[in-house]
Amino acid sequence: MDAPLLINERIDDLGRRGYRIIQNRTRFCFGVDAVLLSWFADVRKGERVVDLCSGTGIVPLLMDARYGAGDYTGLEILPDMADMANRSAMLNDVETHVRFIRGDVKDAAELLGKGQFQAVTVNPPYMPAGSGLRNPDREMAIARHEILCTLEDVVRAAKSLLETGGRFYMVHRPGRLPEILSVMEAYRIAPERAVFVHPFADKDAAMVLISGISGGRNRMRTEAPLILYEAPGKYTEQVLKIYREDG
Repeated sequence: MDAPLLINERIDDLGRRGYRIIQNRTRFCFGVDAVLLSWFADVRKGERVVDLCSGTGIVPLLMDARYGAGDYTGLEILPDMADMANRSAMLNDVETHVRFIRGDVKDAAELLGKGQFQAVTVNPPYMPAGSGLRNPDREMAIARHEILCTLEDVVRAAKSLLETGGRFYMVHRPGRLPEILSVMEAYRIAPERAVFVHPFADKDAAMVLISGISGGRNRMRTEAPLILYEAPGKYTEQVLKIYREDG
């Protein structure tokens, strides 16, 4: 199905089952962290899944392409981003089971229903509100800094949405891991898996993928690290596999 494009928008091929996405070249576009999150999330066919801070809608679209039809809802606070994501769902003819709602993470349970979902994914803003250089563009700053929601807000929302035993998946910065684990414990989401993502084999981790179980036991396992590049500009075979149909 055709979907209308607005000024500065383009259509990008996702390289999986012919799926495509609409992005605005002047706004926040998805990166490798979103692709890795959609790969890391162990979503099963037919499950009800919520993606918080959904942005362009990349994570639900990739999960639908990877795992087959389930029921995916993206929650995004910026109205034009939510609209763009819904037009991407139309573009792929998946709007019957992939939809995006404009709303605040802090109102997630009221908007979507308490304890109704089997999985929650989130690629949240990484930077505390007062840290680092803030982009002068407000909407770009919102994507990177905790201006409209905090780490605690997204973990609290995930807990409220998940059924007992439901699964939480997040990508974040390794430097905030102690805080992440503390907040997950406070909301009774037991850490289950962690994968550290390194730009090169000899460099410190730049991202961490972490999952947890609502109401589970604290038995986290640290899996083999994921290395992004084998040389500048050249992805490792593992990352290429994630991007390809067989990933």
